Amino acid sequence: MKTVQTMLAEAEAAVPRIGPDEAKALVGRADVLFLDVREPPEVATSGKVPGALAVPRGLVEFRADPASPMHDKAFDRAKTIVTYCASGGRSALVGKTLKDMGYTNVRNLGGFKGWVDAGGAVEKG
Repeated sequence: MKTVQTMLAEAEAAVPRIGPDEAKALVGRADVLFLDVREPPEVATSGKVPGALAVPRGLVEFRADPASPMHDKAFDRAKTIVTYCASGGRSALVGKTLKDMGYTNVRNLGGFKGWVDAGGAVEKG
């Protein structure tokens, strides 16, 4: 039996962290997808990284799987995917899920607050 702490530890070990300063250099690049996995009200309240795709954590697998009728073409295994959420837990879990689904270049930015505190640009959700 796994606990949430075990699952988070496994996710953190599988998905490298990326700092806000490193992430800033990736915004707007065609080969990078920023993925906001917070719930729609969270994104609407605080905004998101410019150009980020907002997909709630519970729908990521359906949007990321090319065989799913809900697939979003923004998901591309050739891209670097940078996940983030409010504090970093959901984005770590999503990052591990994406790796399990064959996405090899996945990074966890962690929490949106860290992005904002580091002077990252914000696009209104």
